[in-house]
Amino acid sequence: MTNTPPNGPDFSRCDGLLPAIAQDAETGEVLMQAYMNVESYAETVATGRAVYYSRSRQKLWRKGEESGNVQMVKAIFVDCDRDTILLQVEQIGGAACHEGYKSCFFRQITPEGLQVVGERVFDPEKVYGKK
Repeated sequence: MTNTPPNGPDFSRCDGLLPAIAQDAETGEVLMQAYMNVESYAETVATGRAVYYSRSRQKLWRKGEESGNVQMVKAIFVDCDRDTILLQVEQIGGAACHEGYKSCFFRQITPEGLQVVGERVFDPEKVYGKK
């Protein structure tokens, strides 16, 4: 596969790691933001299941490989510069966040400080053995 898929994301930008936003295909809620490289993108397109690149682990991250909370891709979009990817997904298992929330964006900044506005779907200690 070439470094830049034709008419797809431009992986020659951002050192080959493009931001990827996962959005609930049904509700429009933003679930999470991660990164994709050319390999994770190609596997996502081929399998229909969201695959990201983990910067901390320096390897492909198949969403849900530990938790079972996989993302089935319904549509893929790129922005006008082709350097950001938007995945519209069906979130299987109810939670996209490794902290057990439906969305990684479960905290809101308010004048009083950070407020948790989401509900936990699962206990991360039970799923991962840690928080």
